[in-house]
Amino acid sequence: MTATVFIDGAVGTTGLEIADRLAGRSEFELLTLDEARRKDAAARAEALNAADFAILCLPDDAAREAVAMIDPGSGTRVIDASTAHRVADDWTYGFPEVVGRDAVAGAARVSNPGCYSTGFIALVAPLVRAGLLPADWPYTCNAVSGYSGGGKSLIARFEEDSDIAWRGYALGLGHKHVPEMQARCGLSVAPLFTPAVIPAHRGMVVEVPLPLAAMPGAGTADALRDALASFYEGRRVVRMGDAPADRELLLRRSREPSDAMDLHVFASADGSQVRLVADLDNLGKGASGAAVQSLNLMAGLDEASGLRLPKI
Repeated sequence: MTATVFIDGAVGTTGLEIADRLAGRSEFELLTLDEARRKDAAARAEALNAADFAILCLPDDAAREAVAMIDPGSGTRVIDASTAHRVADDWTYGFPEVVGRDAVAGAARVSNPGCYSTGFIALVAPLVRAGLLPADWPYTCNAVSGYSGGGKSLIARFEEDSDIAWRGYALGLGHKHVPEMQARCGLSVAPLFTPAVIPAHRGMVVEVPLPLAAMPGAGTADALRDALASFYEGRRVVRMGDAPADRELLLRRSREPSDAMDLHVFASADGSQVRLVADLDNLGKGASGAAVQSLNLMAGLDEASGLRLPKI
């Protein structure tokens, strides 16, 4: 049976990439509004309640408004790509590798993880659960992203000003991803998060440096690596990456779209220091690919259907 999908906010970057992943798939039929009706509240409400699945690619307040438009009796199931519901108790966090496939598959309300959060949580949550990293440590997370995740205004800024080489932001230390990073990893202290944007359209590298020698109860570098490999064994989207032969990781401007995420554990020679690194596409597993993965599960399909993944 074909399921109907309405993408509210379909003209933004995330919405466009979700639609592209669903194009040509017989399992889904997209419900669309023309330009004249796209911002009409009545038309949106009608589409939201008519769809089997609604995917919200909207600012936080608009996402909350859209959820309020949905009649509880309509049966519409929701995936929200905004920040609005990522730590809400009555929403399922859309990270099946971490919360479980069944939890996402059976959910009526799913919050799509933030792009940076995806890398941090993928690295830290399994290791805290395993007792190999302390839950009360003041973690630091350093990350760089392509500019496409910043919306139309940031995309235009980077494409119009070729002199920008690096943009550090969230200098007030209140980035919107921090609450979900803390909550989904079970941390007692909010991580210190230092994001930046670089002149590449897509791609993201998220790093968590660990001074293992100073961390009470922390596991060894090998134990951390083995635990992550075991946790994600058999997963098609999140996987342990190969050790780079030339001892460097590169984020290229020509990067092709991908819905996979590679994890790495790099250690000093004496094992006293470690760098946990996640390499992903901010528009893939960091946004649109993650939404489609959750949609697949909610529709009872193979979670990897329609995703851009390396051949096994």
